[in-house]
Amino acid sequence: MAKLFVTLILLLPLLCNCFSSENPTDRRILVLLDDLGIKSSHSIFFRSLQSRGFELDFKLADDKKITLQRYGQYLYDGLILFSPTVERFGGSLDLSAVMDFVDSGHDLIVAADVSASDLIRDIATECGVDFDEDPAAMVIDHTSYVVSETEGDHTLIASDDFIQSDVILGSKKIEAPVLFQGIGHSLNAANNLVLKVLSASSSAYSAKPGAKLSSPPSLTGSAISLVSVVQARNNARILISGSLALFSNRFYRSDVQKAGSSTRHEKSGNEQFVTELSKWVFHERGHLKAVNVRHHKVGETDEPAMYRINDDLEYSIEIYEWSGKSWQPYVADDVQVQFYMMSPYVLKTLSTDQKGRYFTSFKVPDVYGVFQFKVEYQKLGYTSLSLSKQIPVRPFRHNEYERFITTAFPYYGASFSTMAGFFVFSVVYLYNK
Repeated sequence: MAKLFVTLILLLPLLCNCFSSENPTDRRILVLLDDLGIKSSHSIFFRSLQSRGFELDFKLADDKKITLQRYGQYLYDGLILFSPTVERFGGSLDLSAVMDFVDSGHDLIVAADVSASDLIRDIATECGVDFDEDPAAMVIDHTSYVVSETEGDHTLIASDDFIQSDVILGSKKIEAPVLFQGIGHSLNAANNLVLKVLSASSSAYSAKPGAKLSSPPSLTGSAISLVSVVQARNNARILISGSLALFSNRFYRSDVQKAGSSTRHEKSGNEQFVTELSKWVFHERGHLKAVNVRHHKVGETDEPAMYRINDDLEYSIEIYEWSGKSWQPYVADDVQVQFYMMSPYVLKTLSTDQKGRYFTSFKVPDVYGVFQFKVEYQKLGYTSLSLSKQIPVRPFRHNEYERFITTAFPYYGASFSTMAGFFVFSVVYLYNK
């Protein structure tokens, strides 16, 4: 019995770490492949994830033992689908299970190509992305193609039209173009959560290579998205690429010269692009948390059970961003708080001490009822913050008003003048014959 007690004491710190939620980064990822050869042909990408602490579980997409959860608990934190041709997943995995996985707050990477199956297309559609309906169509660009010894059909594109967001693609500029060969997609106009990360040029179009066009292509110009991302309202993140080769060792190591440019880069921008983008997808960057939400009357430190109208109060909150290794103070000048009842009665931009603490002070409105402190923070590339705290506001009690109110002076004057008039009237009435 004593040995068991000592063992439990020794294991206690380990158990605490296992159940700690301080690290937001997904660590265990299921990778589904069309064939195991992709594991070696895309090994640089996989090694990059493993070097950052991720545990990758490789399986064939039609493996009958595939399951995402057991006893109601998810076994994985992220899912990578490098299986564009799979018609049906093995085990208990299907379209509904994949979307439930995302709806539960987990992350997803989907890579397609010209042979993309209906299953992969349906997953993309559910995420707000529509691939070209023509199963043989590829993105073709006769002005932004890769210069090579053979002319080719210009389906190997050198794209450098990136989203302008440091939080999604990192602060270091991607100098070399990204190699892309695959199918294009458009964004669902009804879905405002999906963003184009890598776009085609204005001269690009989607069609079957080598075929004569009998009608205008359905996808043309910069409306074609090559790589897109989604951040769901539950902060789950999704990456959708129309090219599986985008992640390959061959594209990572290939030199590139864009048509019309005299500069030849010894290495494409694929590795930097994919690495930075995967950091964002798996919450190694752009993940926020809010702690220590406080409010109290000016000059006090304890949080009251309610406020009185016209009280002066102070509100503060601390916001931190995950850097991939630790929580760092988040610095911004656009965090706001609302004092809300049916509509905002007070809207204040919070000041910051540059160390993660945001604060402000204001006067409680001259309206009583049940209010809320609300912080709704949404910024491109960052996880959204939605915080609310309810607090009642009461009017003055009868004994809390000032003894003499300035605005009531006319009434005071009327009262005293009435008494004086009555006194004069009484004297005149009594003593005047």
